[in-house]
Amino acid sequence: MKRFGLIGRSLSHSFSANYFSKKFETEGLADHCYNLFELDEPVQLFSLLGKYPDLRGLNVTIPFKTSILLYLDELDETASRVNAANTISIIRSREGMKLKGFNTDIWGFENSTDWLDDYKYALILGNGGAAKAIEYVLRKRNVDFLIVSRNPVSDSEISYRDLSRKIMEKYRMIINTTPLGMYPHTELSPEIPYNLLTSNHFLYDLIYNPDETIFLQKGKEVGARTMNGLQMLQLQAGKSWEIWNRT
Repeated sequence: MKRFGLIGRSLSHSFSANYFSKKFETEGLADHCYNLFELDEPVQLFSLLGKYPDLRGLNVTIPFKTSILLYLDELDETASRVNAANTISIIRSREGMKLKGFNTDIWGFENSTDWLDDYKYALILGNGGAAKAIEYVLRKRNVDFLIVSRNPVSDSEISYRDLSRKIMEKYRMIINTTPLGMYPHTELSPEIPYNLLTSNHFLYDLIYNPDETIFLQKGKEVGARTMNGLQMLQLQAGKSWEIWNRT
């Protein structure tokens, strides 16, 4: 058996197992499987590897995309630059085992929308591992951005309380990288001033379950462009599969 999977703290929202199970069935890979592994802490990765010696690759989700780096042997260039990894290749040989980290969120976000070039200023909601991939893409595409955090820690971060009319008018692309609104807590949403949204805004939510969060609903109500994270998930998963098959 060739086993793959997803690690994170709470995985009831995830579509990853369904995506890969369908892929394996379509491609006739009866000796492949994909499992969800809920961990309390990233250090439990090692006990997981001991329990499943047939593991070949893992995806990583909230909240381990940065903390997992401490337990990897190597990072590819992009994951090293953004200081976050959401894909692990498990390389086994006679000499032992090596864990190499990659960041496929970058590929997924950059290739999921054609609208990035329509905006020069963006707000990134959240400052976790997923946000680091978004920052990387926006820098690459010459989009100026501000990070909005509950607890700002740098000059490039502001608090939700700082979201003034002036800022909301200038930063018309708003990207939610937080888990607020994710199943099963669908009643939650980032605390931005929704009354300042207009049809000129573009709201992108990395959440894909539910397919329309309150964050996106409020954007749609005023005619803003909206997009969820399903295509990003599919693209990054496809890139993960490429990595696992070449390493």
